Amino acid sequence: MDNDLCQIVKAGNMLFLRGQVGTDFDGKLIGPGNPEAQTEQAMKNVKQLLEEAGSCLEHICKITIYLTDSAIRETVYRTIGKWLKGVFPVSTGVVVAGLAKPEWLLEVDVIAVIPEPENTLREDK
Repeated sequence: MDNDLCQIVKAGNMLFLRGQVGTDFDGKLIGPGNPEAQTEQAMKNVKQLLEEAGSCLEHICKITIYLTDSAIRETVYRTIGKWLKGVFPVSTGVVVAGLAKPEWLLEVDVIAVIPEPENTLREDK
């Protein structure tokens, strides 16, 4: 398959990110065999994509984490928790038999919103 898929899609004020793994945007795997390093890279990618689209980590609504081994769950969740300190999205964790490439240990799938500018917020009456 050609790699012609979008990294992020905007629908209204919603942002749907392509699942992020431990590779940089040039396709280089960061931290082969290291779930903490791969999680750091995946979250770095998420942060960059959200910011480029006009949002940020604080506006994540849902996160789905795919793990290839339940033994790495604590490391992955702890690392993601550092990135999402004070952010409380709904979250789903799934252990899968494998991802698209065998060297990928995890994948992070995110849905976020683009916040409305402060001056356009309406109060419900």
